[in-house]
Amino acid sequence: MRKRVVRAVFAVTVLLLSTLTLAQADATMTASAAPTVQPGTFAGQAFDACTAPSNASMAAWRKASPYRGIGIYIGGNNRGCTQKELTAGWVHTQVAAGWHLIPLYVGPQASCTIATKKKNLISNAQAAAQGAAAAQDAAGQARALGLAAQSVLVYDMEAYRTDDAACRQGVLAFMGAWTAKLHDLGYLSGFYSSMGSGVADQVAHYATAGYVRPDYVDFARWDKVATLNDTGLPAGHWAPHRRMKQYQGDHQETWGGVTITIDSNLVDFAPLPAAKLADYNRNGWSDVLARTSSTGNLFLYPGNGAYPDEKTRKKIGSGWGGMNAIERIGDLNRDGYPDVVARVRSTGYLYFYPGRSNGTLGSRTLLSKSFKAMREITAIGDLTRDGYPDLVAAQTSNHNLYLYPGAKGAKLGARRLIAKGGWDQRNELAGVGDLTRDGYPDLLVRQGTAGQLFLYPGRKGALGARKVIGTGWNNKRDLIGVGDFDRDGYVDLAAVLKTPGSLMLYRGTGSGLRPGVRLATGYGGRSPLF
Repeated sequence: MRKRVVRAVFAVTVLLLSTLTLAQADATMTASAAPTVQPGTFAGQAFDACTAPSNASMAAWRKASPYRGIGIYIGGNNRGCTQKELTAGWVHTQVAAGWHLIPLYVGPQASCTIATKKKNLISNAQAAAQGAAAAQDAAGQARALGLAAQSVLVYDMEAYRTDDAACRQGVLAFMGAWTAKLHDLGYLSGFYSSMGSGVADQVAHYATAGYVRPDYVDFARWDKVATLNDTGLPAGHWAPHRRMKQYQGDHQETWGGVTITIDSNLVDFAPLPAAKLADYNRNGWSDVLARTSSTGNLFLYPGNGAYPDEKTRKKIGSGWGGMNAIERIGDLNRDGYPDVVARVRSTGYLYFYPGRSNGTLGSRTLLSKSFKAMREITAIGDLTRDGYPDLVAAQTSNHNLYLYPGAKGAKLGARRLIAKGGWDQRNELAGVGDLTRDGYPDLLVRQGTAGQLFLYPGRKGALGARKVIGTGWNNKRDLIGVGDFDRDGYVDLAAVLKTPGSLMLYRGTGSGLRPGVRLATGYGGRSPLF
């Protein structure tokens, strides 16, 4: 495959008056312009040129060409061309004109790359550290250009040999760390490479446990066929709205009297679905809170789309050993941050802990004195559809299930019966959000004696008829809804294996759950999770 970024400098027919006017406008634009998320929702044709074209050239192509997107090379130690035009002002001008920008970053290449002029290579032994460092730099470059968090930053990995196992593992380690770090920084990850090498390896590891795959794929197949389907891409991979194809390499096109050397691309990108639940640190990805059983300390384990990161866990509280129920309720006080409720073992009092912008919890207030006789206290989401999250709980004396509706002022309304009898044999309740995607939050319930997992679909203020969606769940504890953990449009479930204490993710499908993949180890001494 020919190199993507080291190419002839484009030729431009200069329009003097337009150039003068637009150059003056760009000169007055500064980085203070409102940041923009790019490329946003965009389906159509795009081009990329080694050097960002002038404002005049962009204006001419906007008027005459079929292109509405452009790939821009924002940085990287293997970037092949200078970027005189690429400034925050230029970004603002093009976005205002209606262009969708696709940021590209050309950092270290595979140690077995076939791109002979790429001088900076991945050190396979240090690949993960290099990938994280590249992501840190790319995010900084993006911010300087006014590209806001949740923009897609595409890593340009040129073709490499496929007969070098160490090299291929180095690329995977590099890209996994690149994606994870971008998620930590609030950006989304894209990956560009050839179908025969880089993309093939990403496909092979798409569902590998612990691997943080790119959110979007930009695949090169220079067959001049503008399609996003490819025999090398399974239908369910990077779908929907996560694909881009470079279908024609270096060639010249002239539009509006301006000639530029470009690659041609077909794009179908859209923002990822929201995490929906538990984004305590506000980076766009669901997190996990857990209490250490031996100390009573409470920790935040930040998620980045693949695992709660043990190395970056954050202590957010102590003295939680006296609680015998802790639950993430959602945004009960409606200030934009997820909140927590907890019950004191000795009194049965239920307290409300407001979430804060830094992922910590504020001072508690008493929510109810009437929860001593309740078990399996569970946040189910807004079952009543009134804008406030609700709780459900089973009463130990009569084995009924009750709904406690959330109310204005961070309070709970009067409870009401929603399921009668039999809930003494149903333990490990988990509110997962809208698993069935019908507009109502659903409840997952494990039947204690048989280990069956039931889905109770939500109805307005009630539950529908249950159905079995799994068996053999007796070896799991601390079932928790983690929202759309991987942001694929379906809410997910996490749970701890009793032995050996691994944290597992069970991805939602819309009607059930996929087989579990291990997220992390060492959760044997942590309970509850929420």
